[in-house]
Amino acid sequence: MKAFEIIFIGCGATLFMDMYSFILKKYFGIHSLNYCIVGRWLIYMIKTQFIHDNIMQSKAVKYECELGWLSHYLIGIIFSAIFVQYVIHLPFAPIILALIFGLLTVAIPFLILQPCLGFGIAASKLPSPWIARFKSIGHHLIFGLGLYFSWQIYHDVLVNSFM
Repeated sequence: MKAFEIIFIGCGATLFMDMYSFILKKYFGIHSLNYCIVGRWLIYMIKTQFIHDNIMQSKAVKYECELGWLSHYLIGIIFSAIFVQYVIHLPFAPIILALIFGLLTVAIPFLILQPCLGFGIAASKLPSPWIARFKSIGHHLIFGLGLYFSWQIYHDVLVNSFM
């Protein structure tokens, strides 16, 4: 049961973040991270290249988009496992915990993903680093909100109604 809960919440929160990205792109012309680039990075890691000067200049590889999107949802599930196991049961308002947790998850792209892609720590090498930072922070706050809503749906609707 716990595994289903974690997968449901992780996928729900990630989907919530993706809906936010879709709205930003469709109505405001604001693009978010292309997960194909994440897939490219992961495939290059298999070839033992972990750090790029600029991943955008690295040759595209077969199945990078599929792997990028799969990894995006798997990371959401991993974050969900941490959230469900250690965070949600703390004696604070769950929505505040979810937002704080979402904000803390931005450390992964700031300190690992972006430097490895050649974008620098917290996107410092990009032409407009503060725009990239605000976009990352916004997406991760929305992910945190998605964790809370997915957790609520799981417990209030699925558990109380069907299980």
